[in-house]
Amino acid sequence: MKRLINLKPASPWHLLLAVLPFALLLVLYLLGSDARLEANPADKLLPSFAQMGDAMERLALEPSKRSGELLFWADTASSLTRLGSGVAIAAMIGLVLGLLTGALPLVKAPLAPLLTVVSLVPPLALLPILFIVFGLGELSKVVLIAIGITPFIARDIQRSTMEIPQEQLVKAQTLGASTPQILLRVLLPQLMPRLIDAVRLSLGAGWLFLIAAEAIAATDGLGYRIFLVRRYMAMDVILPYVAWITLLAFVFDSTLARLNRRLFPWHAQGGR
Repeated sequence: MKRLINLKPASPWHLLLAVLPFALLLVLYLLGSDARLEANPADKLLPSFAQMGDAMERLALEPSKRSGELLFWADTASSLTRLGSGVAIAAMIGLVLGLLTGALPLVKAPLAPLLTVVSLVPPLALLPILFIVFGLGELSKVVLIAIGITPFIARDIQRSTMEIPQEQLVKAQTLGASTPQILLRVLLPQLMPRLIDAVRLSLGAGWLFLIAAEAIAATDGLGYRIFLVRRYMAMDVILPYVAWITLLAFVFDSTLARLNRRLFPWHAQGGR
């Protein structure tokens, strides 16, 4: 008799089981929405798909009377610009800090404790300070995202650097490699796929900091729009925006995973 822990679904069943929870949630939502709208056609808590479609058609296809923009796409472009800038800055700083603190003991001694302490500071608690220092413009939002995820990336790269076998460093030194050559030609190529993995894992936090910053001080963006319409209980806008953010996050994660496999196939084969 096979134990439950050893049972694995066959390929067709695996796909079915993956889709099943989403289908159940969809059915439950449809039943709940129909029940509430039947009792009260003006109910806003669980809008129908037709209502959400009308709202998104208005935001995505009809220019705003005030600005002339297609608000949905303008919000998306603003949010992605902020998120991309913050994540890119965090990735560069995190890579440098992680590489240096993981490879050079003289750098690790003063910076590693500081990095640990900084990683314990709740980034959202710094948001008022960032608004005071950098103002309410784009810079404060980008800095929040960078501050929020840089320590995570740096510590992950630091750990990965320290896990690289010391034999490689000894062989490189035996062949006459200098410290910069070891960092750039031995360690850095092995850390690049791990950097992509670290960015993938940090994107969720990046979205959190982005939405929080846009909700407090912004004039556009996905987070701004969600918190703007909440005062009207416009769930027909909020739910599609949340679904759109989720879809974007999934696309980014999948794209980075495929990029990692394509650029560094040896990393995937190694089970990392």
